[in-house]
Amino acid sequence: MSSTASGKSGTWRNWGGNVVARPAREVEPASVEELAAAVRQAAEDGLKVKAVGTGHSFTSIAATDGVLIRPQLLTGIRNIDRDDMTVTVEAGTPLKRLNLALAREGLSLANMGDIMEQTVSGSTSTGTHGTGRESASIAAQIKGLELVTADGSVLTCSEKENPEVFAAARIGLGALGIVTAITFAVEPLFLLTAREEPMPFETVLAEFDQLWAENEHFEFYWFPHTGSTNTKRNNRSAGPRRPVGQVKGWVEDELLSNGVFQVAQWVGRAVPATIPTIAQVSSKALSARTYTDIPFRVFTSPRRVRFVEMEYAVPREAVTGVLRELKAVVDRSGLRVSFPVEVRTAPADDITLSTASGRDSAYVAVHMVRGTAYQAYFTAAERIFTAHEGRPHWGKVHTRDAEYFTRVYPRFGEFTALRDRLDPDRLFQNDYLRRVLGQ
Repeated sequence: MSSTASGKSGTWRNWGGNVVARPAREVEPASVEELAAAVRQAAEDGLKVKAVGTGHSFTSIAATDGVLIRPQLLTGIRNIDRDDMTVTVEAGTPLKRLNLALAREGLSLANMGDIMEQTVSGSTSTGTHGTGRESASIAAQIKGLELVTADGSVLTCSEKENPEVFAAARIGLGALGIVTAITFAVEPLFLLTAREEPMPFETVLAEFDQLWAENEHFEFYWFPHTGSTNTKRNNRSAGPRRPVGQVKGWVEDELLSNGVFQVAQWVGRAVPATIPTIAQVSSKALSARTYTDIPFRVFTSPRRVRFVEMEYAVPREAVTGVLRELKAVVDRSGLRVSFPVEVRTAPADDITLSTASGRDSAYVAVHMVRGTAYQAYFTAAERIFTAHEGRPHWGKVHTRDAEYFTRVYPRFGEFTALRDRLDPDRLFQNDYLRRVLGQ
């Protein structure tokens, strides 16, 4: 190991606090060569290898008792190609830094999720997505990948080079190798106008198809124990830029969405009986607002309240039925749910294990504040999601295994065959991959 990569052992925890790992050693490679050397060394020592970004997954997808590779030093933009309209970035680059750097260059990704703390490789490897009628997940915007495989060699792939690896590795779950660089499609910086407004639950469901069809990016939050939702429509705009005012933004995004919300979670945790009342108040606290800004300032928002999350992709046409079933379960059970349910959409894509692979999808995400018992709620929700052949987000809590995935992913065997070829000795294996991909 070279002097710039640090090897240290300790305890690793994920962001949600529900996964703990004790790796034999940690490595921070400063180059692709150092990373490849660390992979070869681990194989010689008989240790498994996992790379971990910021730990925003709620599953144990990044956990290992072997070598934990941290890509903090593999950050920054390698290249911007204005002819091809692509940007190549090191795998450990946080999305936040990528978004800021692109904006300075007058460029942007077409779509993104609502959190930008994650690294580019961590977010794409687990299938992180936003919401979009035509524009899909972050991984669907990938044009090329660089991957260190189990034998320590560096593989580049795209639609033209190693296309079968490219088809799978864009959402590779860390099972095919360690991603060291990603080339994304970008476009000239544009403006989005966001329109946020409360809407009754039944109205949103009755008009869901229309709301989806009329907006480039539609999403909504439903507050359990209420008949209320908050909707958000993002559409491209000619401008001018009219960002949320600093004070108003602080009140709405920090005080209400993080500060008051955190206090409400604490109260709800201490006295669960108060949750329905708190939900009624919370759902009415948010007023309608419209603002216009560059994409990442509209798509993303800070999340300071720590939570645990389960999210499933269901066929888009099934989503209103799924939500009615979920509401019925919450209403008739003794469950006390203090966190809103988030609903987004994605078009079908061609990535082997993408949650939207081959089908237009809607995402339903359930959350509980960190430290509360979430199992009963998540189990009830999961029963509904799986009845509709739902596909769980790879980085969020679920109980599915390879047998289930064989049924809901038509190309599942394609992925496992590629893994057999690239990692026959299962160097990148851990308990989570053993469960979801099988032996």
